[in-house]
Amino acid sequence: MTADPDEFLEFATARSGQLFRTAWLLCGDWHLAEDLVQITLGKLYRSWRRVRAADNPDAYARTVLVRSYLSHRRLRSSTEQPYGTLPDTAGPDIDPALRLTLLKGLAALPPKDRAVLVLRYWEDMSVEQTAKQMGCSAGAVRNRSLRALEKLRGILGGELHMFAAA
Repeated sequence: MTADPDEFLEFATARSGQLFRTAWLLCGDWHLAEDLVQITLGKLYRSWRRVRAADNPDAYARTVLVRSYLSHRRLRSSTEQPYGTLPDTAGPDIDPALRLTLLKGLAALPPKDRAVLVLRYWEDMSVEQTAKQMGCSAGAVRNRSLRALEKLRGILGGELHMFAAA
């Protein structure tokens, strides 16, 4: 049985926007996010029969994306830092200064901490879903979430207090 290119193309077209958003939140770099989505789609195409047969192809794709991001961060060549400006995007009723502050704080976290926070709080995944995506236990996700939030609070410190007073 061979992979159906039309079926894969339909899946890739429908999911690439969501995959890109998650990738961008993970890495904070527009171009790297595009690369991660392309890497993910390439891996999915190679094993499309297995992906198509999975209970949840979207979760499978997100798992491949997160693991590709974490693998990329482990490479020595990934020491490049993203450019300091963020892309122009519109958001619904979100304070842009608070959003930029949170993204800056996320960028300062180690990759696994950042991945846990993005999956748990930005993607609104359960502890169990996050653990499955990251290939670790639910307890590890809870511990890493707690520690990552503490680190984020430490990094942002006074910057968050100025928003609480407003």
